[in-house]
Amino acid sequence: MLEQVADNWWLVRESVSSAMGLFGWPWGRRGPSGFGAASTAEEVTAGVDASHLTAIVTGATNGIGKETARVLALRGANVIIPARNLESGLKVKESLVEQVPSSKLHVMEMDMSSLSSVRNFVQSFNSSHKNLNILINNAGIMACPYQLSEDGIELQFATNHLGHFLLTNLLLDKMNSTAEQTGVQGRIINVASVAHKRSDGTCFELNKLNDKARYNPFIAYSHSKLANILHANELSRRFQEEGCNLTANSLHPGVIFTNIVRYIAGNNALMSVLSPVAKLVLKGVPQGAATTCYLALHPDLKDVSGKYFADCNEATPTAVARDAELAKKLWLFSEELVGTKPN
Repeated sequence: MLEQVADNWWLVRESVSSAMGLFGWPWGRRGPSGFGAASTAEEVTAGVDASHLTAIVTGATNGIGKETARVLALRGANVIIPARNLESGLKVKESLVEQVPSSKLHVMEMDMSSLSSVRNFVQSFNSSHKNLNILINNAGIMACPYQLSEDGIELQFATNHLGHFLLTNLLLDKMNSTAEQTGVQGRIINVASVAHKRSDGTCFELNKLNDKARYNPFIAYSHSKLANILHANELSRRFQEEGCNLTANSLHPGVIFTNIVRYIAGNNALMSVLSPVAKLVLKGVPQGAATTCYLALHPDLKDVSGKYFADCNEATPTAVARDAELAKKLWLFSEELVGTKPN
């Protein structure tokens, strides 16, 4: 009970902070990039021609992922939408085409929590698409009840980090070859969260992740979001070491009341009161997708790698999230969990 109160209080506090940023209070004014908390995905990509780019956006069937796919398509990109259910994915495609008739959208089947599904997706993608310029690791679940994936891994870690770890590594050859052949720098973007602040980094052991007795839904989410940042940092280090024309960055999209908060909201009285207010004062989906689209398309991000962003400006994550040795440890742990060294 005390843990649930703490989780909800933390979310309220971050919601208030996010609202202050949105309305331009001192720490929410437009930053060096020229954009801020109130900027939308369309605004930060205005004038960008992405017609020569191919992008994969995970979690693009709803929320900020769907808006990200829409704006990338609006700028001309060829966008692949992975979906657990093809029928629902095709409905999303139809709705996006209605908004952007010129859209180049492709729906492919993938369950982010399933390692075999991720492998099948990559095999299908590689056989049907020549290039890949942008990979946006956006899909996620938040604070769900304790559950293991089909691979026997705590579901939030499996979905939010491990599936993306495998997906990314299996696509690196494609991204490398695309960058070499086209001369266009490839970009990998991990959608993390300010929630990473609640993880101390001592969680990357399977017996700890899978321990039902110590499971806290929101802390488990925080572990997975810390992993998103560390993953991007280690990718960036490896790219620099190997001389790859690829970048990797992570971001906090802001506090947005989308479908992802359904497990926290539930029947909790506090969330029932907060939700209608939040819709008035927090970021909407167009603002929530802005930092992702900024990192994916804006020309100012060329050669920028291994950074963490919020409100379309570079930000500073926790010291734990900047720990290079912990990032290496997570990489090795992730390789062990996927059952092979994918790269």
